[in-house]
Amino acid sequence: MSVKFLQLKTIYILGIILALSGFTHIWNAVGFPDIFYDEGVYMERAMHVLNGLGLQDRYFHDHPYFGQIFLASIFGLIGFPNSWHTSTDPDFIASLYLVPRLVMGLLAVLDTFLVYQIADTKYGKKIALASSLLFAVMPITWIMRRILLDSILLPFLLTSILFALKTKDSKNKYVLASFSGICLGVAIFTKIPVFTMIPLVAGLVYFYTGKNIKALTLLLIPVVLIPLIWPLQAISVHQFDVWMRDVIGQTQRPSFGLPYISLVFFKLDPVLFVLGIAGTIFAIVRKHYFILFWFSPFVIFLLLIGYNQYFYWIPVLPVFCISASILLVDILGRVNKRNLSVLSFAVVSGIAIFGLASTILIISVNVTHSEFQTMSFILQNVNDTDTTVLANPSYEWILHYVFHKNNTPNDYSFVLFNHLKTGKILLVAGPHFLIDLGRGKQLQQIYNDSKTIATFDENLSKYDMSTYPYSNIKMNTDGEDIQVKIK
Repeated sequence: MSVKFLQLKTIYILGIILALSGFTHIWNAVGFPDIFYDEGVYMERAMHVLNGLGLQDRYFHDHPYFGQIFLASIFGLIGFPNSWHTSTDPDFIASLYLVPRLVMGLLAVLDTFLVYQIADTKYGKKIALASSLLFAVMPITWIMRRILLDSILLPFLLTSILFALKTKDSKNKYVLASFSGICLGVAIFTKIPVFTMIPLVAGLVYFYTGKNIKALTLLLIPVVLIPLIWPLQAISVHQFDVWMRDVIGQTQRPSFGLPYISLVFFKLDPVLFVLGIAGTIFAIVRKHYFILFWFSPFVIFLLLIGYNQYFYWIPVLPVFCISASILLVDILGRVNKRNLSVLSFAVVSGIAIFGLASTILIISVNVTHSEFQTMSFILQNVNDTDTTVLANPSYEWILHYVFHKNNTPNDYSFVLFNHLKTGKILLVAGPHFLIDLGRGKQLQQIYNDSKTIATFDENLSKYDMSTYPYSNIKMNTDGEDIQVKIK
């Protein structure tokens, strides 16, 4: 079989994998998963930048700024949402989330390609195809459909790792090292925990360039300088003390910690979780330091900090897929060395088909209808002059930046620190709000003193966490309805 034919065959297979990735990450993008609180936060910040109001909005210094700059730049290029004809119809409301979620889906397809490139460069095409296939179709990857900083930073992190791998025996090692540093610096400037990837990338550049100090320096300069923009901006506006408080506070918020998000990972995708953990242990035993330094520092960091969310796994999902593929290929090679290629293809394809079928069952459901119905109701019933709307950011950025409503603070927690300027309050008491009732007596008082004027059913009865695949993804809620109350 000629080399040219094998290359062509690989391209066709990779094309199919990328098409599958496009389907699993873009199909029904606005219907699944539900609109998460943090998605509203990041959309509000992007709109703040897009409208020329600066990098730091009314929120605290909890994260760096690249995520909102990135989203605002894309929205500006396509004229979103200012060039759109507004409507209070739920379908139009849904379209406002469709655009950013399509961006997340396209980033995930790019991630799939980068996973292939990284695994191919390090371990060869067989493991590269298996890794990218798992990344494209396994159920856990639906978490990248949400508008999250972790989803935005991942392609920059993967590009940095790829450039670092490419420095080996390259005539352009200094250029590649510099580009790798820029990409890693941007990833850290998106979300700080990715600094744990510095040992991996720096180690690759250092050893792959023959312990070249110049190449390592060219890598580290942008890695340090780009994230420094964040504290320097705080210093320039005399808020460094606030910056320090919020950075420390961000890691110390109460949560269930690493064991809980590990359990969530296992429930959402037990196959990849078991294969990934087993593959990582196997790779470490076999002294695959590439796997060790990608996985271990990040997980140790998650163990040390006080606050964890299930989507914090996103930066290490690629290495789960790569280590799982290494394990499968090694085991199958020991079982049948003569027909390794055929056996590997059959086993990996079987796992991928199971994963794809599970993913399709999950992403085909619609869990956002009640949220868009709620927003439509608010727009049709709010009096802009004498009513303050208290809702979470997933509603407020639409009210404020798309429909230009006054008296719409960017979060219901506004009431804890400020006096309301209107006589009436329209309260959107969704599941997240009910969790936050204990944050202050003002929230509890407004909730108790308000009269319910509309209720929108969350309709979770058809999702069952007792059977696989687990499609009830409201991790932080108890399935309560959305109540619209007036005071």
